[in-house]
Amino acid sequence: MRLPKIFIAGMVLALGAATPGLAEKLPLEKPELKLGFIKLTDMAPLAIAYEKGFFEDEGLFVTLEPQANWKVLLDRVITGELDGAHMLAGQPLGAAIGFGTKADIVTAFSMDLNGNGTTVSNEVWAMMKPNLPLEDGKPKHPIGAEHLKPVIEKFKTEGKPFKMAMVFPVSTHNYELRYWLAAGGINPGYYSPSDITGQIQADVLLSVTPPPQMPATLEAGTISGYSVGEPWNQQAVAKGIGVPVITDNEIWKNNPEKVFGVTAKWAEENPNTHMAVVRALIRAGMWLDENDGANRAEAVKILSRSDYVGADEVVLANSMTGTFEYEKGDKREAKDFNIFFRLFATYPYYSDAVWYLSQMRRWGQIPDAKDDTWFAETAKKVYRPDIYLKAARSLVADGLAKEDDFPWDSDGYRAPASDFIDGLTYDGRKPNAYLNQFPIGLKENQTVTGADVSG
Repeated sequence: MRLPKIFIAGMVLALGAATPGLAEKLPLEKPELKLGFIKLTDMAPLAIAYEKGFFEDEGLFVTLEPQANWKVLLDRVITGELDGAHMLAGQPLGAAIGFGTKADIVTAFSMDLNGNGTTVSNEVWAMMKPNLPLEDGKPKHPIGAEHLKPVIEKFKTEGKPFKMAMVFPVSTHNYELRYWLAAGGINPGYYSPSDITGQIQADVLLSVTPPPQMPATLEAGTISGYSVGEPWNQQAVAKGIGVPVITDNEIWKNNPEKVFGVTAKWAEENPNTHMAVVRALIRAGMWLDENDGANRAEAVKILSRSDYVGADEVVLANSMTGTFEYEKGDKREAKDFNIFFRLFATYPYYSDAVWYLSQMRRWGQIPDAKDDTWFAETAKKVYRPDIYLKAARSLVADGLAKEDDFPWDSDGYRAPASDFIDGLTYDGRKPNAYLNQFPIGLKENQTVTGADVSG
């Protein structure tokens, strides 16, 4: 039987000197914390850090609180109602550039790699499936958006707009969905300072729906598809209302997903507490991935509880235990669908930040041209690998992590990679050259209102 959280935290603080690994802990500026999250599988590091006692080991009394949507979550971090939160990777960056809410948010911890999917309605799937190439009698993956294009054109001839949902304008899901659509020759639309709908010149109308509401919105016929994190793609399969057609790992292999964010002011005022939180989250990531995912079944049980994700265990297990189900009965091996620590998943790479900024520029959320130096400086303002490595070094010193678990010599940039569905190469040091490769999207000095950006 677990003791009350506040009692346990106080006991850890009192006995810390006698606990292995806690002998020389720095004093915490704020031991009682309220952290926010959205009901998604990738909030797992927060749940595990709490449930396995990693926060307690740091002398932290943590309350985890689900939030209604991403805007509410961000606003509550900014106002100080939350000390920090599970965030979309684009949220701290969007706040830095002033797209939506302007604020100084930093992240010293990446929550995971991969974890999203794009699902279409049964009606759309029935129109797509007959024209898909087959492999062993099943649709061959990855499925490119060029196979969705005839469906969109049919809707258009019938006078119906083709509507899809994503979770937030600066979400990974928005950029991944746009990337996939554009790679298939479909224009997902642009933003401008005077029109922030993101639907300028769009072939597909993308709008915002909170993650847990995606399946119901699809079932109601309000949208024809959506891009969201788990378990809400697998929920559509379980309910028989839709079919996931592609995962984010198939769009960009091992892409960064969520981050843990706090305000820059909070980080400055609470450096020891911040490092303690990062230590606990690193340990949670390690636990989730250790022994080839041996702990995933236990993690699924924890996440299925209503105070965390609140989805059925079988639905969560579909993606959390090394598989992913597309069409009902078409369950495939997907060992890397969720990565929480392997491949340096928790390290906050500058190049990850630059990729998100490049997509903000590509679709007009950054309306004017920026040189490569601006991208690098903005990334370094938000992403804090220095804090991460300090926390990691202390874990190694305490015997709680291994030296080779962390990229000590990294300059913050991944090597150039071409693991994208369109085969284009991304080099985080050259974002403008990257943008110039795309047939659809802003490039060089183009603006939405001042140039032909139809591609």
